[in-house]
Amino acid sequence: MEVSDAIHQDPEAFVSHANARLTPHGRLLLARRVIDDHRPVAHVAKELGVSRQCAHRWVARYRTEGAGGLSDRSSRPHAQPTRTDAATEARVLQTRAQLRVGPDAISDLTGVPARTVTRILRRHHLPPLVALDPLTGELIRASRRSEHRYEHAEPGSLVHVDVKKLGRIPAGGGWRAHGRSEEVRGRGIGFDYVHACIDDHSRYAYAEILPDERAQTCADFFTRATAAFAAAGITRIQRVMTDNALVYRKSLAFRAAVAAVGARQKFIRPHCPWTNGKVERFNRTLGTEWAYRQVFTSNDARADALVRYNTTRPHHALGRQAPITRLPVTNVPAESS
Repeated sequence: MEVSDAIHQDPEAFVSHANARLTPHGRLLLARRVIDDHRPVAHVAKELGVSRQCAHRWVARYRTEGAGGLSDRSSRPHAQPTRTDAATEARVLQTRAQLRVGPDAISDLTGVPARTVTRILRRHHLPPLVALDPLTGELIRASRRSEHRYEHAEPGSLVHVDVKKLGRIPAGGGWRAHGRSEEVRGRGIGFDYVHACIDDHSRYAYAEILPDERAQTCADFFTRATAAFAAAGITRIQRVMTDNALVYRKSLAFRAAVAAVGARQKFIRPHCPWTNGKVERFNRTLGTEWAYRQVFTSNDARADALVRYNTTRPHHALGRQAPITRLPVTNVPAESS
């Protein structure tokens, strides 16, 4: 059988290794020049730019296996005595499925090293948490990641501000508690707006649940956020980054609130929300660990459960330390709700 025919029948079997010098077709040329043309292996190897050892290997495989022997073989060993046992892997996978937490948290709960947990999750092709529905754990989105990462050198050098919109929960629970139906659909009672401000260096965050996102509301929130930052030791804010919403870009009230603390406004590039990534990531944390973590039966119950972020939650970018560890004082007030 010709190599081209074999590739057509089973293309995946003939995908060359990323660092391979010869393609399957080049290996066939090498073998035929040695076998059919009776040429020395050393001469053919030099022509095609491979070692004599490599040439002998392809010739031997072609003699014994034909064209099928010219495809790459897996480099995985036949035995892996140090691989994590099946019972431990099952425990890791069960913890991930039940709690939907990352490798570090799984390591704390199971005693398996975090790197081993990561290898287990990759071996079983589990998607990242960001791609999952935080309530059900189902895969709902493709992953996206930016290679450009930055962190300002000191607290207050840059803070990120944003608003997350949440549908209010009617008394007795909404569709997450009772399922989608005509009765539940007609019980909408508006929205809550979670205003958030987070320090770029320490990830210290301040959040409030407010009834709207008007200009004066945003300005008043920022004033209270800076007071909370000052109480935590961040006494000077130099830059404030937001998206391009009109309440941030055009509002005189918000502009005055920023100027009052001596800061300068910065705006993200249009249609690039990841530029404001730290507060966007904080919003996602609020969703997965608070707003959608469980089924709430009232709006007040959800507000009362607002997560404790600054003092207890380990942060991966901070070496699994809480944001309070990067602040100059330790008497950080609790997050407002």
